[in-house]
Amino acid sequence: MTTVTAPATSTPVTGERADLIVALGKQRHFLRFTTRGLTDEQAGLRTTASALCLGGLVKHVTSVERVWVDFILQGPSGMPDFSSWTEEDLARRADEFRMLPGDTLAGALEAYAEVAARTDELVATLPDLDATQPLPQAPWFEAGAHWSARRVLMHVVGETAHHAGHADIIRESLDGQRSMG
Repeated sequence: MTTVTAPATSTPVTGERADLIVALGKQRHFLRFTTRGLTDEQAGLRTTASALCLGGLVKHVTSVERVWVDFILQGPSGMPDFSSWTEEDLARRADEFRMLPGDTLAGALEAYAEVAARTDELVATLPDLDATQPLPQAPWFEAGAHWSARRVLMHVVGETAHHAGHADIIRESLDGQRSMG
Protein backbone atom coordinates (compact mmCIF):
# COMPACT_ATOMS: atom_id res chain seq x y z
CA MET A 1 0.00 0.00 0.00
CA THR A 2 1.27 3.45 -0.93
CA THR A 3 1.59 5.85 2.00
CA VAL A 4 2.54 9.49 1.57
CA THR A 5 2.39 12.55 3.73
CA ALA A 6 0.73 15.55 2.14
CA PRO A 7 2.99 18.62 2.45
CA ALA A 8 0.73 20.68 4.73
CA THR A 9 -0.32 17.82 7.02
CA SER A 10 1.56 15.30 9.10
CA THR A 11 -1.25 12.77 8.72
CA PRO A 12 -0.27 9.81 6.55
CA VAL A 13 -2.45 9.47 3.45
CA THR A 14 -3.10 6.00 2.05
CA GLY A 15 -5.05 4.26 -0.67
CA GLU A 16 -6.60 6.18 -3.54
CA ARG A 17 -5.72 9.57 -2.07
CA ALA A 18 -2.06 8.59 -1.77
CA ASP A 19 -2.15 7.29 -5.33
CA LEU A 20 -3.55 10.61 -6.58
CA ILE A 21 -0.89 12.61 -4.70
CA VAL A 22 1.88 10.35 -6.05
CA ALA A 23 0.52 10.55 -9.63
CA LEU A 24 0.29 14.34 -9.45
CA GLY A 25 3.76 14.56 -7.92
CA LYS A 26 5.33 12.39 -10.62
CA GLN A 27 3.90 14.46 -13.47
CA ARG A 28 4.78 17.73 -11.73
CA HIS A 29 8.34 16.45 -11.32
CA PHE A 30 8.66 15.73 -15.04
CA LEU A 31 7.43 19.23 -15.90
CA ARG A 32 9.72 20.95 -13.38
CA PHE A 33 12.66 18.74 -14.40
CA THR A 34 12.53 20.08 -17.96
CA THR A 35 13.43 23.53 -16.61
CA ARG A 36 16.55 22.44 -14.70
CA GLY A 37 19.51 24.75 -15.19
CA LEU A 38 17.72 27.21 -17.47
CA THR A 39 17.96 30.98 -17.39
CA ASP A 40 14.85 33.12 -17.48
CA GLU A 41 15.63 33.94 -21.10
CA GLN A 42 15.88 30.27 -22.06
CA ALA A 43 12.64 29.50 -20.22
CA GLY A 44 10.90 32.02 -22.47
CA LEU A 45 12.27 30.77 -25.79
CA ARG A 46 10.03 29.17 -28.39
CA THR A 47 12.00 26.27 -29.85
CA THR A 48 9.37 24.57 -32.00
CA ALA A 49 6.63 25.60 -34.42
CA SER A 50 4.39 25.93 -31.36
CA ALA A 51 4.02 29.19 -29.45
CA LEU A 52 4.82 27.32 -26.23
CA CYS A 53 7.86 27.90 -24.04
CA LEU A 54 8.95 26.12 -20.87
CA GLY A 55 8.25 28.97 -18.47
CA GLY A 56 4.87 29.53 -20.09
CA LEU A 57 3.97 25.88 -19.69
CA VAL A 58 4.77 26.06 -15.97
CA LYS A 59 2.63 29.19 -15.67
CA HIS A 60 -0.23 27.57 -17.60
CA VAL A 61 -0.23 24.31 -15.63
CA THR A 62 -0.16 26.34 -12.40
CA SER A 63 -3.22 28.27 -13.52
CA VAL A 64 -5.04 25.14 -14.68
CA GLU A 65 -4.44 23.32 -11.40
CA ARG A 66 -5.48 26.39 -9.37
CA VAL A 67 -8.74 26.79 -11.33
CA TRP A 68 -9.67 23.11 -11.07
CA VAL A 69 -9.06 23.08 -7.30
CA ASP A 70 -11.24 26.19 -7.04
CA PHE A 71 -13.88 24.28 -9.03
CA ILE A 72 -13.76 21.36 -6.58
CA LEU A 73 -14.25 23.76 -3.68
CA GLN A 74 -16.65 26.33 -5.18
CA GLY A 75 -18.26 24.71 -8.19
CA PRO A 76 -18.65 26.63 -11.44
CA SER A 77 -18.27 29.97 -9.65
CA GLY A 78 -14.63 29.01 -9.00
CA MET A 79 -13.94 28.97 -12.74
CA PRO A 80 -13.89 31.79 -15.27
CA ASP A 81 -17.20 32.52 -16.99
CA PHE A 82 -16.13 31.32 -20.39
CA SER A 83 -19.43 32.36 -21.99
CA SER A 84 -18.66 36.06 -21.51
CA TRP A 85 -14.92 36.17 -22.27
CA THR A 86 -13.73 39.36 -23.84
CA GLU A 87 -10.71 39.98 -26.04
CA GLU A 88 -8.91 41.13 -22.90
CA ASP A 89 -9.69 37.80 -21.19
CA LEU A 90 -8.36 35.92 -24.21
CA ALA A 91 -5.18 38.01 -24.22
CA ARG A 92 -4.68 37.36 -20.49
CA ARG A 93 -5.12 33.64 -21.14
CA ALA A 94 -2.55 33.77 -23.95
CA ASP A 95 -0.10 35.43 -21.53
CA GLU A 96 -0.20 32.25 -19.42
CA PHE A 97 1.74 30.50 -22.17
CA ARG A 98 4.69 32.89 -22.35
CA MET A 99 7.21 34.58 -20.11
CA LEU A 100 6.31 38.23 -19.81
CA PRO A 101 8.66 41.07 -18.85
CA GLY A 102 9.32 40.70 -15.14
CA ASP A 103 8.44 36.99 -15.07
CA THR A 104 11.13 34.69 -13.74
CA LEU A 105 11.41 30.95 -13.95
CA ALA A 106 12.04 30.83 -10.19
CA GLY A 107 8.84 32.79 -9.60
CA ALA A 108 6.83 30.51 -11.89
CA LEU A 109 8.19 27.41 -10.16
CA GLU A 110 7.49 28.89 -6.72
CA ALA A 111 3.88 29.65 -7.67
CA TYR A 112 3.56 26.11 -9.02
CA ALA A 113 4.89 24.64 -5.76
CA GLU A 114 2.34 26.68 -3.76
CA VAL A 115 -0.54 25.49 -5.93
CA ALA A 116 0.72 21.90 -5.76
CA ALA A 117 0.86 22.01 -1.95
CA ARG A 118 -2.71 23.35 -1.84
CA THR A 119 -3.90 20.59 -4.16
CA ASP A 120 -2.13 17.85 -2.20
CA GLU A 121 -3.65 19.15 1.03
CA LEU A 122 -7.09 19.11 -0.59
CA VAL A 123 -6.62 15.53 -1.81
CA ALA A 124 -5.60 14.49 1.72
CA THR A 125 -8.45 16.23 3.51
CA LEU A 126 -11.44 16.49 1.15
CA PRO A 127 -14.32 14.73 2.87
CA ASP A 128 -15.62 13.01 -0.28
CA LEU A 129 -13.86 12.40 -3.59
CA ASP A 130 -17.27 11.47 -5.05
CA ALA A 131 -18.70 14.95 -4.42
CA THR A 132 -19.73 16.47 -7.74
CA GLN A 133 -20.07 19.95 -9.14
CA PRO A 134 -21.82 21.00 -12.35
CA LEU A 135 -19.40 22.03 -15.07
CA PRO A 136 -19.76 25.61 -16.25
CA GLN A 137 -21.14 26.29 -19.68
CA ALA A 138 -18.39 26.17 -22.26
CA PRO A 139 -18.20 24.78 -25.79
CA TRP A 140 -15.69 22.13 -24.70
CA PHE A 141 -17.81 20.74 -21.81
CA GLU A 142 -20.74 18.41 -22.23
CA ALA A 143 -23.92 20.35 -21.46
CA GLY A 144 -25.33 19.54 -18.03
CA ALA A 145 -22.35 17.39 -17.00
CA HIS A 146 -21.17 17.07 -13.40
CA TRP A 147 -17.65 16.04 -12.43
CA SER A 148 -16.61 14.45 -9.17
CA ALA A 149 -13.57 15.70 -7.30
CA ARG A 150 -11.89 12.42 -8.28
CA ARG A 151 -12.54 13.04 -11.99
CA VAL A 152 -11.23 16.59 -11.73
CA LEU A 153 -8.05 15.37 -10.05
CA MET A 154 -7.55 12.69 -12.71
CA HIS A 155 -8.04 15.43 -15.31
CA VAL A 156 -5.33 17.53 -13.63
CA VAL A 157 -2.96 14.52 -13.68
CA GLY A 158 -3.67 14.10 -17.41
CA GLU A 159 -3.25 17.81 -18.18
CA THR A 160 0.03 17.92 -16.29
CA ALA A 161 1.34 14.82 -18.08
CA HIS A 162 0.24 16.23 -21.43
CA HIS A 163 2.10 19.47 -20.88
CA ALA A 164 5.14 17.70 -19.41
CA GLY A 165 5.40 15.92 -22.76
CA HIS A 166 5.25 19.26 -24.56
CA ALA A 167 7.94 20.56 -22.23
CA ASP A 168 10.19 17.61 -22.97
CA ILE A 169 10.03 18.31 -26.72
CA ILE A 170 10.66 22.02 -26.18
CA ARG A 171 13.68 21.32 -23.95
CA GLU A 172 15.13 18.79 -26.38
CA SER A 173 14.76 21.37 -29.16
CA LEU A 174 16.42 23.98 -26.98
CA ASP A 175 19.60 22.17 -26.02
CA GLY A 176 19.22 18.44 -26.54
CA GLN A 177 18.39 17.72 -22.89
CA ARG A 178 15.47 15.37 -22.22
CA SER A 179 13.50 14.57 -19.11
CA MET A 180 11.78 11.46 -20.39
CA GLY A 181 13.27 8.59 -22.33
